[in-house]
Amino acid sequence: MISGTIFVLVLLCGVEAGRVLVLPGEYSHWLNMRSIVDALVEKNHSVTVLVSSSSPTVQYTQKERFNYKVFTVNMTKEEASAIWSDWSHLWMNDKVTTYERVFMIRRLMSNLMELAADTCKGMFYNEDLLRTLRESHYDVLLSDSIMPCPDLMAETLKIPHVLSTISTFGYNLERFCGQLPTPPSYVPAAAVQGHLTDRMSFIERVENMLLYIMSSTILSLPFNQLYTELKGKPTTKCETMGKADIWLIKTYWDFEYPRPLLPNFKFVGGLHCKPAKPLSKELETFVQSSGDHGVVVFSLGSMISNLTMERANTIASALGQIPQKVVWRYIGKTPETLAPNTKLYDWMPQNDLLGHPKTKAFITHGGTNGLYEAIYHGVPMVGLPLFADQPDNMMHMKTKGAAVVLDINTMESKDLTDALKTVLNNPSYKESIMRLSRIHHDQPMKPLDQAVFWIEFVMRNKGAKHLRVQAHDLSWYQYHCLDVMAFLLSVVALITFLFIKTCSFFFRKCFRKTRPDAQKNKKE
Repeated sequence: MISGTIFVLVLLCGVEAGRVLVLPGEYSHWLNMRSIVDALVEKNHSVTVLVSSSSPTVQYTQKERFNYKVFTVNMTKEEASAIWSDWSHLWMNDKVTTYERVFMIRRLMSNLMELAADTCKGMFYNEDLLRTLRESHYDVLLSDSIMPCPDLMAETLKIPHVLSTISTFGYNLERFCGQLPTPPSYVPAAAVQGHLTDRMSFIERVENMLLYIMSSTILSLPFNQLYTELKGKPTTKCETMGKADIWLIKTYWDFEYPRPLLPNFKFVGGLHCKPAKPLSKELETFVQSSGDHGVVVFSLGSMISNLTMERANTIASALGQIPQKVVWRYIGKTPETLAPNTKLYDWMPQNDLLGHPKTKAFITHGGTNGLYEAIYHGVPMVGLPLFADQPDNMMHMKTKGAAVVLDINTMESKDLTDALKTVLNNPSYKESIMRLSRIHHDQPMKPLDQAVFWIEFVMRNKGAKHLRVQAHDLSWYQYHCLDVMAFLLSVVALITFLFIKTCSFFFRKCFRKTRPDAQKNKKE
């Protein structure tokens, strides 16, 4: 007993608690990062979450085991929430023309930039906040890629930076800012349609190249002016973001197409997943009432809680035509076509439902969190992607044989019914998702443990600059060796020129020697 007590004390004495500053994202991004924060707190690290007063989803209370530091911005929480809501519902409006949609996207991008600028200025123009942060002597900054200006904050505080990002929609950030090699011949760019895979025809490779060129412009230009203003000298978003020590990618090879990876890029997909807990008595009773047919779980994520009445009726009608019971997360007016087999919930324990043995299929928008919960528990999917990375995510699942994908704006009730019957009755979908689930679980270290390990690694070693490639210090023409090729071509051109001149010289010299003799012979 005494020796055991001494052993525990030795372990506790050996623990070096660090000070972690967190700049979280919103909605599902915060839910994902919250798992890392809780794990860091469990390991006795001091965690401070820096959040703006306009944050619509990062709820700060006094009951948390970590600290919240709130900074004030001009925009209200209601205004910020409205911008995010407009972004999510833009892609569900099939009544607008292409011109109207382009105009709406431009207006929405302007509003998002205004929100980003307001957040950044709220941090960097607050001298009291910056002084407090400097005096806190944090060991590392953990941020989400959706959070504006975390790289500038890490540079200002002179601390290492660990960046959490979505892989598929973050290809632009990875390749431009992280210098990750992404050959366009087999690494598809994230697109709104989400129809490209790692096996592309010639026309698709042309489209992929154009998407890469377009996305590079869209990514850099809007933020460069803001970054230059805040830093006080010319800079770019990628210049500062590229200084991140570790990139935590929220996917894994169960999801990704094979592609090159750098030493400071670490896959931690599914870090929030965990074994299912028992359901509430009411929900368990409903699930058990499904009998041998089982249950279908339906959720469109944390940003979409209700639909237009037309879409809701279309979906409800389709759900009523299958023998399974349906648990649907939905807030709004009850659809007129809602069938007795479908039950609506304002909130539901999605992970616990997906881990229930009676769950047979998952209708999802394709968000990374829900997608990985389905992979973790081995549940095939019907995808109704909406925006951002979701179409690309569902294309990955479709390519791997684990999902059927539909367009939520154009589908009819029969389309959704047929898709559900295909996933439920065709055993290949269950076999495919179980194969992905086995790959996910067959790792030397759990994703959450891996994320915590690399954050602690950065704290122990005061950064991880030894893992960053030298490409960060090269210009674009040096990176692609255009200067080397220009030099080699110049050398080849010079040698060719000298060779031709030499041959010409000797030819003329020989010709001049023989010409007089020829004229003499002619006279004779």
